[in-house]
Amino acid sequence: MPSMSDQDSHQVRVGVYGASGYAGQDAVELLAKHPRARVVFATSSTYAGQPVPFTDLHYIRPDDAPLNPDTVDVVFLALPHGVSARTAAKALDAGIRVIDLSADLRLDTPESYKQWYGHDHPHPALLQTTPYGLPEFSRERLRGAQVIAAPGCYPTTTLLGIYPLLKADWIQHGAPIIVDAKSGVSGAGRDPKPHLHFVEVYGNLSPYSVGRSHRHVGEIEQEMKKINADAGMLIFTPHLLPLDRGLMASIYVHLAEDHGSEDIQMLYEETYAGEPLVRMLPKGEQATLKHVVKTNGCAISVTAVAETLVHITSVTDNLRKGASGQAVQCFNLMFGFAETEGLL
Repeated sequence: MPSMSDQDSHQVRVGVYGASGYAGQDAVELLAKHPRARVVFATSSTYAGQPVPFTDLHYIRPDDAPLNPDTVDVVFLALPHGVSARTAAKALDAGIRVIDLSADLRLDTPESYKQWYGHDHPHPALLQTTPYGLPEFSRERLRGAQVIAAPGCYPTTTLLGIYPLLKADWIQHGAPIIVDAKSGVSGAGRDPKPHLHFVEVYGNLSPYSVGRSHRHVGEIEQEMKKINADAGMLIFTPHLLPLDRGLMASIYVHLAEDHGSEDIQMLYEETYAGEPLVRMLPKGEQATLKHVVKTNGCAISVTAVAETLVHITSVTDNLRKGASGQAVQCFNLMFGFAETEGLL
């Protein structure tokens, strides 16, 4: 693998697994335009042999990917959970860095993984060494990392929405944090499923995994507790939007008695003042999907509902800041590039 000084003058060689899925396609598109990256292979079991958009490559089968450091420096894994960890372990054993877009490396313990995903973790040792790849929280751990777990779209959008309040300890201890989230259909992946057909989705809005049953609840609460150990229970209900992409989290929070909702705007502006990919909207302006679709950032608005009750709207593109754009942001930190390179 090239040294960091070599990387300053050469492109990093990147392989993308699961490159024909929606997140994988966006990863290839971003990396193909990235001045410091060169896509050297893209895998797909379904479309092997067909051209890879935005490149001069053809998809290859995952088993045919050249996992050796003479060919590739880092792999992006846009693979299903359960499959991704095995590929990550194989790449790391070969001396190749890994950015995982699946859920396989996000949880801290094999017990938590089994609780939320229903099977044993295939490589539990990886959980102890993999940093959670939300740069706004943990960018120092991502610099030079060998492996990074890129967060999911719901956790990213929710955590960015409540981070300033958790960090400042302004949330009433023990009070539930209520999140009403809505995602475009691409968040469910490219594999055909009956409930995702056009005639089922069009003109409809449906909740699923209501309350505390969605797999991402464990991931979100885990990271909430790292920011503030006194964070209350998460009540999380996602909905399927009849749109191709975009994610909105409407968050309802009770404030501690010594903090008023009128002070929230300044807190958020101060917290995110130096963040290049988080946009805090002016007071009175509400965040919408049009603020973020096909971009790599997050937009946030806050509204005082009552003296100790606040509503936060956090929006991202579920395939960009919620998946591939965030993975490229992690890639930039991993290799010492400007954090927004290829993203603005």
